Amino acid sequence: MSIGHSDAASILPSKEHVDYEELDLDIEFGGLEARNKLERKLLWKLDLRMSILVLIYILNYIDRINVSTVRSGLTTDLHLEGQQYATLLSILLVGYIIMQTPSNMFLNYIKKPSLYLPACMVVWGVISALTGITTNIVGALLTRFFLGFVEAAFFPGAVFLISKWYKRTEIGLRLAILYCGNVISNAFGALIASGILANMNNDLGEAAWRWLFYIEGALTISVAIIAVFILPDFPTNTKWLSDDERRLALKRMEEDAGVGDQSETEHGGRGHGFYLAIIDWKVWWFSLICAAQVTALSFTVYFPTLTATLGYNPTVTLLLVAPPFVFAAIVAFVWTRHSDRTQERFYHMSASNVVAIIGFIISMNTMNTAARYLSLFFVAQAYAGIMLLLAWISTSFPRPPSKRAVCFSLINSLQQLSSIGGSYAWPSVWGPTYRYSYAICLAASCITIIMSWIFRQHLKTLNMKLEEEEQDKGIREKGFRYIL
Repeated sequence: MSIGHSDAASILPSKEHVDYEELDLDIEFGGLEARNKLERKLLWKLDLRMSILVLIYILNYIDRINVSTVRSGLTTDLHLEGQQYATLLSILLVGYIIMQTPSNMFLNYIKKPSLYLPACMVVWGVISALTGITTNIVGALLTRFFLGFVEAAFFPGAVFLISKWYKRTEIGLRLAILYCGNVISNAFGALIASGILANMNNDLGEAAWRWLFYIEGALTISVAIIAVFILPDFPTNTKWLSDDERRLALKRMEEDAGVGDQSETEHGGRGHGFYLAIIDWKVWWFSLICAAQVTALSFTVYFPTLTATLGYNPTVTLLLVAPPFVFAAIVAFVWTRHSDRTQERFYHMSASNVVAIIGFIISMNTMNTAARYLSLFFVAQAYAGIMLLLAWISTSFPRPPSKRAVCFSLINSLQQLSSIGGSYAWPSVWGPTYRYSYAICLAASCITIIMSWIFRQHLKTLNMKLEEEEQDKGIREKGFRYIL
């Protein structure tokens, strides 16, 4: 038999005799056991629907990096010279940086990610396919710029969407699974490219690298149409939730942050969240940390070039790209899951970066084929570090939602500035050892560790202040704490 709110009030003990640790505060859901059952059902339903974000991210990143897998044919057919190829890589990031913050602010305003994200996906699929018809550097630069402009909506939007549904103890794993789409795209994007490039050259008179853009663009558009019917919106306006599930989804987030997500934290106009973000020094510090981490990962877009230094033919070279990234995905999944369970970020991040540093040192000091390939496994797992950084961001800027939306996108935009520089950090004249390039990545990893430690010390101080405030107010239950 269900208990109404009035009945519940009559059976609760008086305020002066309440033991809050024993009192069942989940009476509106039928008690703790019923709530837990409903919560498991809600998370299962969410996880199934959110899983399409991984597929979208795979396509998002494949469409972004496919120019690296077709570097030889593209450079020859478009007559690229000097730094034009590096410019072709970096121009995408210009549009990407410009659009991320406005896009997330717009998403927070319309509250319809199930329509907005797939719509952007259709547009970038069309632009990606159009890259296949370009005949000169100007056309290629234009398609790459607008591709970045539209693709910018997805990743910060997806991270913001996840942060609207999952608690701090859950978000690290979910973000890791999402980011595994990035890692997997490096592995399977190369496998797909190897098949197309080996078997479709001159089909219907088109070069194989052009077919790669046509096929991947069409696949992106197809998945976007399906995503409209799968992706959730926000807890307040997702139609397929029951009333109990909606109330539980909102209560979970309120309990996690110690305050409501929207009505209790939003004050000011539409630009107030942007103002709160830009005056918070933690946003700029985090941006620098992320920029250093992204610089350390600049080898990603040149991974086929690095496997080519092992001396194998083009098909084998592309096939060798996959194993290190499959390994990286497994490590990232296990490591971020452990980070969630222990509620610790810094030491997990640092361990991943230390392993990458070992890989950079190996690559800088040997030309042995086996050792260099092993080092690629070490450096690839550094993706766990950026995944944990994303989780750290989400728990360091909990409320209000408008500020959190800007924080995600602004930090992600600013870190991409280092990606532009990273595009020029692997010139062919530094090959085949790429010793100087690896040195840049090594230095960036060290900077990441140092700055993250400083940030951890600051959060530790904030947690001590929160504890002191609770003691002064006589609060018995432990409230919100920053994850270290």
